[in-house]
Amino acid sequence: MNTKLDPWSSSDITDYSKLFEEFGISPFENVLPEIPCPHRYMRRKVIFGHRDYEQIAEAMRTGAPFSVMDGFMPSGKVHLGHKMVMDQIVWHQEMGASAFVGIADREAFSVRGFSWQKCREIGVEEYILSLIALGFKPEGLIYFQSGCGSVKDLAFELGAKVNFSELSAIYGFSGETSLSHMLSVATQAADILQPQLEEFSGPKPVVVPVGPDQDPHLRLTRGLAGKMNMFRVEEREDVKTGRKYLSVRGKTAQKEALQELKKRIPGKVKLYEEHIDVLEYPDLAGLEKIVREVALEFEGYAFIPPASTYHRFMSGLQGGKMSSSIPESQIALTDDPKEGAKKVKRAKTGGCVTLEEQKKLGGKPEECSVFELMLFHLLDDDKELLEIRQECVSGTRMCGSCKQLAAEKMHEFLKDHQEKRELAREQLDEYRIIYKN
Repeated sequence: MNTKLDPWSSSDITDYSKLFEEFGISPFENVLPEIPCPHRYMRRKVIFGHRDYEQIAEAMRTGAPFSVMDGFMPSGKVHLGHKMVMDQIVWHQEMGASAFVGIADREAFSVRGFSWQKCREIGVEEYILSLIALGFKPEGLIYFQSGCGSVKDLAFELGAKVNFSELSAIYGFSGETSLSHMLSVATQAADILQPQLEEFSGPKPVVVPVGPDQDPHLRLTRGLAGKMNMFRVEEREDVKTGRKYLSVRGKTAQKEALQELKKRIPGKVKLYEEHIDVLEYPDLAGLEKIVREVALEFEGYAFIPPASTYHRFMSGLQGGKMSSSIPESQIALTDDPKEGAKKVKRAKTGGCVTLEEQKKLGGKPEECSVFELMLFHLLDDDKELLEIRQECVSGTRMCGSCKQLAAEKMHEFLKDHQEKRELAREQLDEYRIIYKN
């Protein structure tokens, strides 16, 4: 497929299954049975892939600490595509996650040329108000990248572990790419790793819900997590006996840290100048826990590679891609409810040209932007959604009735959401929000 995933443009992906093979994304359906009370995006296969989500599911089941982190570039109107991410942040927070939301003003400044003041206005008026209106709790942290010292400091350190060649391979950067654009990439990696800093209670599983176009950020960050850590644990094999064993490597680790590690690992171990071979302790998870504890005691990093989920893109209301630059293709959360309903009624459906053909051949809900609105946003009842789909396919349901239902639901949602946005405006002081100094 040779797909290019670009975080700064609207990606056109038609075959999501090929992402499994090309980028190593795992099918989400395999981990679904492990999740207590899965979100409707999970049940309905809107979320189609993941990286390492097993650790998040385990944390939810056991009550162990975990975090959800995501960010929004303040570049324009908040719309239904952003709502998909916000819904997932809120759901993970409800499931016990500590939540972190970054407003990527450094990215908007470097990529779009927006002023800091414009970034702040858009960040608050569009994204933060809608996030709170959708249920984000005050316990979470909301911050602008430019005002968050821990993110800026970590971004600087991460920058020492990545070079231009690597960024070029991942993002397609060229000699024309500005230094601040490259710095914004390091800042995004710092956003993702920040929940594991000591000031936020240290290493823990972190999930980042994204569309597949954002996967370059996850691949870079997962690699940087390993490069930043004081130690890495590897499985090795004795070339003479074929016997497998674990080895803890630490090129930059202090000798004292290696010696302390040797004391704490049970069983037979061999200490070398830059690593320890663990010959009788097969518990990988237990060993990684010991390694993290020692690394932190000696002021090193022990990041767990971040997990991620991947959701399908919404199609445009008139077909093709949804784009914020084409108002008729998408619905903003700040659209007038009546106008939002009108957009639904003008939307492209998957029905036949004539009523007779529709009754005879049935419709195609998988090609219908109106059904997609109900699938993603407007209907909570899975049974009702399935009935509508079956009636459409069988030809007993006409497009007009679907448009009417979806338009009414959209009007109701926008009216309710905008009322909650005004309440959120009054509650801003109750939230931890870090602005640019």
